[in-house]
Amino acid sequence: MTQAQSWGPRVRPPVGKWIPLSIQHVFAMFGATILVPILTGLDPATALFTAGTGTLIYILLTGAKVPAFLGSSFAFIPPLIGISSAYGMPYAMGGAVAAGLFYCVVGLIIRFAGTGWLDKALPPVVIGSVIVVIGLNLAPTAMAMAMNVGGGADGEYSLVLLSIAAVTLGVTVGANIFLRGFFSVIPILIGLVAGYLFTLIMGIFFPAYHIINFQAIRDAPWFGLPRFQAPSFNFVAVLTFIIVSLATICEHLGDTLVTSKVVGQDFYKNPGLHRTLAGDGLATAWAALWGGPPNTTYGENIGVMAITRVYSVWVIGGAAIVAVLLSFFRKFGALIQTIPTPVLGGISMLLFGIIASSGLRTIVESGVDYKDKRNLTISSVIFVIGIGSGRLAFAITGNLRFELAGVALATVVGIILNLLFPASRGTVGGEK
Repeated sequence: MTQAQSWGPRVRPPVGKWIPLSIQHVFAMFGATILVPILTGLDPATALFTAGTGTLIYILLTGAKVPAFLGSSFAFIPPLIGISSAYGMPYAMGGAVAAGLFYCVVGLIIRFAGTGWLDKALPPVVIGSVIVVIGLNLAPTAMAMAMNVGGGADGEYSLVLLSIAAVTLGVTVGANIFLRGFFSVIPILIGLVAGYLFTLIMGIFFPAYHIINFQAIRDAPWFGLPRFQAPSFNFVAVLTFIIVSLATICEHLGDTLVTSKVVGQDFYKNPGLHRTLAGDGLATAWAALWGGPPNTTYGENIGVMAITRVYSVWVIGGAAIVAVLLSFFRKFGALIQTIPTPVLGGISMLLFGIIASSGLRTIVESGVDYKDKRNLTISSVIFVIGIGSGRLAFAITGNLRFELAGVALATVVGIILNLLFPASRGTVGGEK
């Protein structure tokens, strides 16, 4: 669906156009928003609830000036998996609450001190390298889901499962490259549906493909509450999520800049980065309080706005309300749970690679010069520590243990190296 006219953030469309435009945004965000909780063991219905309510919080805190939909963040998948495995999911939620509140602290500093200090601590060579690590850290997870029974690293290899993942990946890649218009921004959803239907059809003819069980849908009530859970807090989880949030804060700055260019208004100045960060942060903290994954502004929905030229906050708010309503439809939630693991693996093979590639894009577009030994050294160390699952752990006292691993440790080391090594003459912040 496209619109010839351009509707600004404050324009409220007629109801006949408002509702389908909002539903269009739900389709755009849906695939990615439910994929994060499925991969991390959270409830997809809770993710829809917290994405919708979090978006409404963002709209409120930005004075209804910025049209942005907030959905599940892929950058937080590594700490969600790591912390939940080590301490339990409530502690991962506690870390996410802390990360959201940290956004607000950074927003307050930016309000009074600007962004110069952030650029100095986190230049493109650090941020780009960390984003690459986030994506590649997830690569083994994607491959295990795509080809192993049970989706785990120690599962038995299955050519049948790999074929399902391959079909899903092929359709998703084709949709991402060849489709135009609105369909070009929902390749994940198209791939999910195609992989699901392929598995279902093949299961009719070949027993090995009969892996979808509809019993959970039959047993589920029509309506009910999502699965909420309260957060718990410990030092390691809080510190890990705060460190990872340094990368997602920079991602927020980039998304806000892109949204500004698409809409034609400077959201850095009005309502201001401090308010957009606070909105994003409080939406993330709110999500984790209910047991949902941390939120982030969605590029998919920015793409929909660019295509339709409809920038109305009313439309985004309508999409948020639709997401909340879907979260109470329990049979719908049960249907999501029947998505085969190899289908998710096929999607993840592309999605996690795109995360890593976006880090490379950050490095390339920022003009980072790898002839400079400083930049080469910083990236090299970040890559090895992050992808190699480096870990710093020691006992503090009694049962209290300090641990920093993976993406979080790589980020800290990258920041330290960047501050310790003097920038070469003629470079600023790791750039040419």
